[in-house]
Amino acid sequence: MDLRSPLNAGVALARPGEFAALRIGELVVDPPVVLAPMAGITNAPFRTLCRRFSADRCLYVSEMITARAFVEGHARTMKLASFGKDEAERRSIQLYGTDPATLARATRILVEDWGVHHIDMNFGCPVRKVTAAGGGAAIPVRPRLLQKIVRSVVQSAGAVPVTIKFRKGIDESLSTFLDAGRIGQEEGVRAVALHARTAAQLYSGEADWNAIAELKQRVTTIPVLGNGDVFECWDALRMLRQTGCDGVVVGRGCLGRPWLFGELCAVLTGQPPPPPPDLGAVLDTLREHARLLADFFGEREGLLQIRKFTGWYLKGFPGTKRLLPALHLVHTLAELDALLAPLPRDVAYPEVALRARRCKDGRTQTVSLPDGFLTARDEDLVVEDPEHVDGG
Repeated sequence: MDLRSPLNAGVALARPGEFAALRIGELVVDPPVVLAPMAGITNAPFRTLCRRFSADRCLYVSEMITARAFVEGHARTMKLASFGKDEAERRSIQLYGTDPATLARATRILVEDWGVHHIDMNFGCPVRKVTAAGGGAAIPVRPRLLQKIVRSVVQSAGAVPVTIKFRKGIDESLSTFLDAGRIGQEEGVRAVALHARTAAQLYSGEADWNAIAELKQRVTTIPVLGNGDVFECWDALRMLRQTGCDGVVVGRGCLGRPWLFGELCAVLTGQPPPPPPDLGAVLDTLREHARLLADFFGEREGLLQIRKFTGWYLKGFPGTKRLLPALHLVHTLAELDALLAPLPRDVAYPEVALRARRCKDGRTQTVSLPDGFLTARDEDLVVEDPEHVDGG
């Protein structure tokens, strides 16, 4: 069954050799698909689940880790930074911070003691408490500061490849992505990724794929990755063809749909995607996700984590919405099984769920920046090095 939304009607499978493998230093990612780092989402259990559906062919990046908290050994940060046994060959982590010295120290620990294979840097987080501290999407507003931060991590990483991820800018009146791409290229990062929305947009509206194409025209010596509105495997084909980018970064589209990576691997190598799961297969995946979280965090914490996923897994299936209040209070694996057991298994996957809103609402924001941040854009002084943030 070829399930796709009307938006992707007529999109053809990849032709033989149409899309090259993505090369990030010594890492070869074929097909060129990357799991976006998402706070509270892309922990080791979720990465394991996504990897199983794609035979470990994509690159799966950890959620954002705060450099200062990591250097100081905060227990929660160390847990979130840890890798599964199935990640021996590709340990990929996203690092956040505003102080070059702290970031350099965290990088050395990750490389020398943790044996990471890839470090991504967060310059796109739009969360208020992050930008108000001069971090995340605020950093590219000050190109000299961005340059100093990137240089510190690239030099400290040695042979381990560093990539950077950023947004279009603060809002439509203040674009920063071309400067960010140029600086990344000049300072030796191995790839750049653009979430084609502004920080003011958050996750609303449509991603501006034209900005990805523009960045690709300006950044010519390293791969350019596109991020934004890849909800179906067919979206990735359209993005690659329309923008000329070298790979796709998948975020919200895989929430409650980890099998999306298997579909992406198929269509990007010229194969039809596997049939979509029926409700029974979705329930099995949900249960396995909960078990992985319970094994990793302990049952109590793992079941707290799975609560937010339940609505994403069941999105669009008739008769399941009534279960959500109880699922959002589940405490044990046994309780989860009991709630899911009465549901029928032979219900086809609903087309409406392909592009349904997941995780973030449709609001926009006025971006919060530190006092004087916009009046001294040539400054390279650190505003604040946060102890810990939970970004998005």
